[in-house]
Amino acid sequence: MTTTDFEGFGEAELSYLRSQRLGRLATVDPTGQPQANPVGFFPQEDGTILVGGASMGTTKKWRNLRANPKVSLVVDDLVGTRPWRVRGIEIRGHATLEVGTHALGPHFSPEVIRIHPTHVVAWGLDPTDT
Repeated sequence: MTTTDFEGFGEAELSYLRSQRLGRLATVDPTGQPQANPVGFFPQEDGTILVGGASMGTTKKWRNLRANPKVSLVVDDLVGTRPWRVRGIEIRGHATLEVGTHALGPHFSPEVIRIHPTHVVAWGLDPTDT
């Protein structure tokens, strides 16, 4: 497992993120309770991550982030069960809420969440990790 303050994704981290389609985005609601939702995510060249949806601006995660921009995105998968091998990455940081034109495609609403990583924890990305 590697834990780093964010200075940019490493090659293995970026390759893994680009190979996956689904992650879980955790936000904090107004009462301080965590909320996690499955989301599609899109790594960007500038080191940020975009999260979009069909009606992102109407979601609870959007409302949560208006009040508290702290966010965590976990992307993981099960490589095998014999031996048991998992891999993944947790990206912690803050989010900005953006409305306007973006390159995610016509099925996405104009609202997107941009994650600005500050801390990254990765595990199992190296095939020699146990």
